[in-house]
Amino acid sequence: MDAVRARYPALADGRVWLDGAAGTQVPDSVIEAVSSVYRAGLGNQGAAFPVSARLGELVERARAAVADLVGADPGNVVFGPSMTALTYRFAAALSARWRPGDEIVVTELDHEANLWPWAQAAERAGVVVRTARLDRERGTVPVENITGLLTDRTRLVAVTAASNLLGSIPELATVTDRARQAGALSYVDGVHHCPHAVVDLAALGADLYVHSAYKWYGPHLAAVVARPGLLAELAPDNLRPVAGGGPARYELGTNPFPALAGVVAAVEHLADPAGHAATAAASGDGRRRALVTARAAAVEHERALGAALVAGLRAVPGVELLPGAQLDPAQRTPTATFRLRGATPAEVARALARAGVNVCHGHAYAWAAAGALGLRDSGGAVRASVNHYNHDQDVRRLVAAVSGYATGREPG
Repeated sequence: MDAVRARYPALADGRVWLDGAAGTQVPDSVIEAVSSVYRAGLGNQGAAFPVSARLGELVERARAAVADLVGADPGNVVFGPSMTALTYRFAAALSARWRPGDEIVVTELDHEANLWPWAQAAERAGVVVRTARLDRERGTVPVENITGLLTDRTRLVAVTAASNLLGSIPELATVTDRARQAGALSYVDGVHHCPHAVVDLAALGADLYVHSAYKWYGPHLAAVVARPGLLAELAPDNLRPVAGGGPARYELGTNPFPALAGVVAAVEHLADPAGHAATAAASGDGRRRALVTARAAAVEHERALGAALVAGLRAVPGVELLPGAQLDPAQRTPTATFRLRGATPAEVARALARAGVNVCHGHAYAWAAAGALGLRDSGGAVRASVNHYNHDQDVRRLVAAVSGYATGREPG
């Protein structure tokens, strides 16, 4: 842990960083990779001079890095500025094939960015939206709540791989399999899933899997990874010179080259978080194997911390954990969302900030889930989220700070 944490300059401030679900810190290698692109000179692809060729190679390296991270093919990786932007992009492309009377399925568990873009596209296309309801006791969406809505008119199932508000992980492989059997595509939000899992797209069965690099120690950039052949089937809007059916057809304007360099560095960091293995940066099968090994170790570490986080908060008088906290650690991410009796989430978050603990509060853009749980109009909840650079002292400081505030012993 000392070696891992030493690679994150932001952690040197002595605060407890438990806000990773809103965006993680970045290691020194990512900072260097981004700045090195600026130092070496900028240009654009397609020119005859060396910088242009180097930047073109960088784009392909970034696709290969993301493909290694999730177990996919580089030719199916599409980049965009954010998960929200990419979802609107694919909603426009997919809805062009929908017809009045068709149906789509969304869930109450999802982040708004995997619900509202589809609902808006459906309204424009005259398509019926069916919503899978949240199990308010368990904090997840049971498989049958989704599969029970599938018909021969279903064209899309939009579902999260892990709730960014509650941490719960639905039985995704069953959902995507049933969707495929019904003739529907699956669009899976992996933003809160990818940082806390060994991602294997073949095992998940997703037709489209979207995630954000800034949630797994990279820059602000997102990617959609498609199943083989799907990108060529669609015809997204783009400028006339942008031809072909590959990922570039889905990307608007000039590539963000510094951010792409950061993506490569972040994936290489995930393959070797402590910076020990000289071969970790190798691409292809070697890097994928290193990623699987390192990510499995990180998942084990995070699950232990997540369990300690939930247990510690549960022992504090007045803490009310949101549904999902009772699930087995394998069925949830290391995220604890809670309220404290007698205080608003904003008041709790400010008190923790004064104690040197960074957490988030509110609805986390899980608009439907917060509404279903009756939290949307009362300040939402406090969310603490563990990442691989956190250690047990972070958890203990959070629990102590919450306990101190709850009993009137707040520092200062």
